[in-house]
Amino acid sequence: MRTNTLISSLASSLKPAVCIALGLFALNSNASGQNQKKKPNVLFIAIDDLNNDLGAFGNTYVKSPNIDRLAARGVRFDKAYTQFPLCSPSRSSLLTGHRPDVTGIYELQTHFRKILPDVVTLPQLFKNNNYYTARVGKIYHYGVPGQIGTNGLDDSISWVQRFNPKGRDKVEESKIINLTPDRPLGSALCYHIADGTDEEQTDGLIAKEAIRILEEKKNEPFFLAVGFFRPHTPYVAPRKYFDQYPVETVPLAKKTPNDWDDIPEPALFTRPANWGLDEAKQREALRAYYASISFMDAQVGKVLDALDRLKLSDNTIIVLWSDHGYNVGQHGQWMKQSLFENSARVPLIISAPGYAPGKSSPRTVELVDIYPTLAELSGLKAPSDLEGKSLTPLLKKGDAKWDKAAYTQVKRGQIFGRSVRTERFRYTEWDHGKAGVELYDHVKDPEEFTNLAKDEKFKAQVAALAALLKKGYPLEPKVVQVEGRQRRQAGE
Repeated sequence: MRTNTLISSLASSLKPAVCIALGLFALNSNASGQNQKKKPNVLFIAIDDLNNDLGAFGNTYVKSPNIDRLAARGVRFDKAYTQFPLCSPSRSSLLTGHRPDVTGIYELQTHFRKILPDVVTLPQLFKNNNYYTARVGKIYHYGVPGQIGTNGLDDSISWVQRFNPKGRDKVEESKIINLTPDRPLGSALCYHIADGTDEEQTDGLIAKEAIRILEEKKNEPFFLAVGFFRPHTPYVAPRKYFDQYPVETVPLAKKTPNDWDDIPEPALFTRPANWGLDEAKQREALRAYYASISFMDAQVGKVLDALDRLKLSDNTIIVLWSDHGYNVGQHGQWMKQSLFENSARVPLIISAPGYAPGKSSPRTVELVDIYPTLAELSGLKAPSDLEGKSLTPLLKKGDAKWDKAAYTQVKRGQIFGRSVRTERFRYTEWDHGKAGVELYDHVKDPEEFTNLAKDEKFKAQVAALAALLKKGYPLEPKVVQVEGRQRRQAGE
């Protein structure tokens, strides 16, 4: 407006030709401003260790009203899968757009740039295209709870700014109740019923910082990554969230007699079953996990409310994802590092301007698909070697034609377990089948209680899925040089 006023005042005293030139300048100036305004923002919400026990995904017990309302304004992917059910391998894969056999990351210590020094990460792509990119909390890997408040294994090249809140949960670690005391806090079934307010907890501070950034950067294109730590163990939340789940009402996972008889030995991460906890202790742990989900969900709601209040929603792509799923007693297993459905499957929701809300997709998709999707939705030229596939056809039509399976792998010492998921089946090989094979029919057996791999009736299906699995893993794992030593990446 100021430019147009200045041009108008000059035009009356200048020759017609000059006036025309100034007029064209004004039009180009306006057009440039409009184009800049139309660049979509990205709100990139990462949740740590969240499974699909959410209202929007069919769990009627867990209270997740804010994630549910995000699903109602976007597309819910009902069969989305991690590439590796462990924090750093999964996040390195998603954020680089490459599968773990390319990144070489199978554990929690190595930074992906030691293997791929020149890779352009997802947020870096936006930064290179004049977006303000900021990270609040955990996006790349952090040890939890040890590295809360630090940069962890972050990638400084990806961001314009980084913020590392540290709340009362970190200060009060001595109050944590550890139900599995032989395990460290980051991999134990442990919890704390916190006093005080949401805003005193790390995730509450993360929401507060994210809202401040939205308020300050609302007039420029942004890629804002908001990484919540809960429900990662220790399960910490204010008391009011625990009160939502009376311990006697907490439903435990379904069980079947002799469940382990047809499961290959490497498939079982938790030994003994349920780490030896009786049902009362299992309910205690699961109650704390669900309380921390509801606490995190409330913080997500605050960020979504701010986006609406600032009138940014109509021009912001929102992605909510978890780095992997989480076992809560299925087959006696807890946490991640398993190829069972509860560990491999993740919640994934995408809300994008111009796409009809409230849809779901039954197609098998992967976290590695997020990078090309966001690049396409934002009109950015992505690296040509990305290994995922844009999900935009499924944003338009949830059940659109789709021929892509989902692949997940894990490491046990020196052997790999590798799994392929189609819309009906999960097929898994341990050490290329030498240490065991699994086949589950999810139409008839969603809890994966019956391993059909040796059933003659499924011989043809096993052969077809074995070929599909091999197609998804064309590379052998990398041998990388780390700290002067050549070694394979450790997976546990």
